Amino acid sequence: MFEGKSLFSILNSGGGIMYVLILCSILTVAIIIQKFLLFRKISKTDRIGILERVKSKVTSGDFDGAKNDCLSETGPFSSVLYAGLSQHDKSDAAVESAMERSISEEVLKLEEYTGIVGTIGNTAVYIGLFGTVIGIMKAFHEIATLGQGGMNTVIVGVSEALIATAMGLLVAIPSVVAFNYFVTRIDRIIKEMEICASELYDYLKHR
Repeated sequence: MFEGKSLFSILNSGGGIMYVLILCSILTVAIIIQKFLLFRKISKTDRIGILERVKSKVTSGDFDGAKNDCLSETGPFSSVLYAGLSQHDKSDAAVESAMERSISEEVLKLEEYTGIVGTIGNTAVYIGLFGTVIGIMKAFHEIATLGQGGMNTVIVGVSEALIATAMGLLVAIPSVVAFNYFVTRIDRIIKEMEICASELYDYLKHR
């Protein structure tokens, strides 16, 4: 069907919708790479090690040293611990509230752009189908206008239009898989931040 055709010609056979889907695929790939690098960086963070160092400094009364340890690390866990330590001289409620706010801020960072991937995953198929419908309508219109009938003309027009649906599926499937992975990974990081906050809160409260 596409023998001897250039990539540009194949894309054109799917209509302008193809370029919308290509833009969606580029956007999805960019976000996937960004999130992969972020999650990889977080996975290398020694959450337990940071917490133990902070506890050790707090035990000796060196709160400034504990906060500096948190500042020397990058990632959500150290940010949450630092927020709690910054309120250590205030009430337990202030410590808890500070860490909850920090967790919320980190969640916003983690969820950034994930909604775009989810939206693309949910709509790419329909965008492709829309392109296919337009292509089929165009094929029938050309038959009616030019008077060139026969099943061959219809089949060629429909087969070329279906490339938009195929492209939609090609974009949607990885997007849905990536979005589900993002959600699972973010939920795990949130639980780890909550564990960090809970352990530090209990330690400061009972020390």
